[in-house]
Amino acid sequence: MSLNRSEQRVFDYLQGHAEERHYWLGKVQTIAADSADPHAAAHRLEGELWRYYQERSAVVPVFKDAARHEGLQRTSMKNLAEHLLRLWVAPRPKKPAASAQ
Repeated sequence: MSLNRSEQRVFDYLQGHAEERHYWLGKVQTIAADSADPHAAAHRLEGELWRYYQERSAVVPVFKDAARHEGLQRTSMKNLAEHLLRLWVAPRPKKPAASAQ
């Protein structure tokens, strides 16, 4: 999985801050449980992650510095959303194939 700089910054921040990681773990699992479609869950999570990035850019030095140098143009968080879903959500069991008769 290849993450862009913004996604990697969020991922590294979550890895280094247990309370934030715990919060996002719950959020990712809740979003996944609420959606039968994994693509819809990733889309919803992607928007939440971007809003989080914007919020952190006002208060956390590593995000503030990045915003100062790179700006806050909308950046995709889709790869990060999909990565967190794979990491933190148990795969759903596959439906058994219909037997051929």
